[in-house]
Amino acid sequence: MPPAVAAKARVAGSGGWLTGLPGLVAELSREWGVTVGRAFPDATEAFVAEAVTADGTPAVLKLLVPRAGGHAGHEIAVLRLTAGSGCATLLRHDEARHALLLERLGPSLADLGLPLERRLEILCDAAARVWRPVPAPVALPTGAAKAEWLIGFIERRWADLGRPCAAATVRHAVRAAERRIAAHGDDRSVLVHGDVHQWNALRAGDGFKLVDPDGLRAEPEYDLGVLMREDPVELVAGDPRDRARWLARRTGLDATAIWEWGVVERVSTGLVLAAIDVQPLARQMLGAADAISRDATSGP
Repeated sequence: MPPAVAAKARVAGSGGWLTGLPGLVAELSREWGVTVGRAFPDATEAFVAEAVTADGTPAVLKLLVPRAGGHAGHEIAVLRLTAGSGCATLLRHDEARHALLLERLGPSLADLGLPLERRLEILCDAAARVWRPVPAPVALPTGAAKAEWLIGFIERRWADLGRPCAAATVRHAVRAAERRIAAHGDDRSVLVHGDVHQWNALRAGDGFKLVDPDGLRAEPEYDLGVLMREDPVELVAGDPRDRARWLARRTGLDATAIWEWGVVERVSTGLVLAAIDVQPLARQMLGAADAISRDATSGP
């Protein structure tokens, strides 16, 4: 069990899930006719392991840490909507047990050692393949609802962790989230992945597919805001606004919306990483958030 997954389970109050995990793996192996192999050591949100189906097809067994919010259902909905185009193909699923069987893909973008700009190009293109209308019967959170949740999460977790970044940084993130709530419109909302980064982009043939979708019905700039939180050391080595402008030019989207989602994601994810002690990345992300809030403007 990767330490980050065990920590996530404890934070989520899912200690019983940890205890029962071997039995759950055995049950699904029998029911789905798969042989489960080694676990992937770099997972953070779920127990993820190699698997092989009865006909010899390589696959991946993913067991999400149970937590409030319907995350398993949202991920399953995204994978069913994308049907292997843009995201990994879903082979089997059991929402009640937070279990998915997925196609096995190649190495992650993070493993390939590509320059930052090339990684951003690949991730922009991968995200764009996910963006599509969401059919009315599919229930996914809106970008506005996610922003409201993030406000409460940031304020609570910041206090619980002993204020690991400046109070001004939290206020800056809350104001940015409030602006995205006000800007939400169903007419611009599409299916978005919600967590587009280099560890979630895996080689698939000549291209890449995304894994671990959060699943939202939101403006597409949300996904690019996630790219604004990543590589925090490189981000603040120059003018952070340059990245938002570059992403906007690459995709034809709005630089201010990208910037504001980045402000929110940088703080919220930094706090998540601090809670499960993913260091030094948590300190780097919150340090970047502090630096940017000290030079805060309404946008790029």
